[in-house]
Amino acid sequence: MSAPIAAPAGPTGPAVPRARVLVVDDDPTVSEVVATYLDRAGFTVDRAADGPSAVARAAAVRPDLVVLDLMLPGMDGLEVCRRIRHDQGPVPVVMLTARADEEDRILGLEVGADDYVTKPFSPRELVLRVTSVLRRAGGSAEPGPAAGAWLRAGPLAVDRAARRATLDGTELALTTREFDLLAFFLRHPGRVMGREELMKRVWCWEFGDLSTVTVHVRRLREKVEEDPARPRLISTVWGAGYRFDPPGESAEAEGPEGTDHA
Repeated sequence: MSAPIAAPAGPTGPAVPRARVLVVDDDPTVSEVVATYLDRAGFTVDRAADGPSAVARAAAVRPDLVVLDLMLPGMDGLEVCRRIRHDQGPVPVVMLTARADEEDRILGLEVGADDYVTKPFSPRELVLRVTSVLRRAGGSAEPGPAAGAWLRAGPLAVDRAARRATLDGTELALTTREFDLLAFFLRHPGRVMGREELMKRVWCWEFGDLSTVTVHVRRLREKVEEDPARPRLISTVWGAGYRFDPPGESAEAEGPEGTDHA
């Protein structure tokens, strides 16, 4: 998908050492510029130009992260994301979307993308987003208990050092963003937090689309709630935000539980 992009002008900040990134875009100019910036930042870069070759390449090199355009020949980015996640688990994914296509951005988050960048974009910004997602995949940005400490709330348990979460002893398949959000909720039980605060404190974003938080809360509910349509762990506080209610503690409903427009 064609989009104007600036040519490389110099090195960007440091990246996670030796991390492998698969760049999937059918526009050779975009792919070349993105790959150049990522390479300069210290990443190992692989490329694919269509959906089927992206799935095959991901299986061959097992990337640490995928930069994935939504509009691809042969298979769209949403299906590519689903297949890679099915085959390899929660590989971090940064989606590339058109600025006007809000529905596409929401769909990308729904299938498990960890972040998205809208076209046209700054390659430097993309490198920073990739670096941020990979760093969070290796450890939460939220300060808290010493590494190795478990967070527990009823049947939920989170090991922040190992990036593992379990429900009734069964490991949960969480994306990077979902894990960070769950760990944050467990560290702040009973407190109401708005979407702006969650975006800033959980993912260190000073700005962004608040629907990102809405989508991740919805996806997390689908994995930890007995009935996601009537959540009891992650409550919507109408007009204010969300509140994590540890199991066994009663709380009055403060708005339509299935509504996420807090």
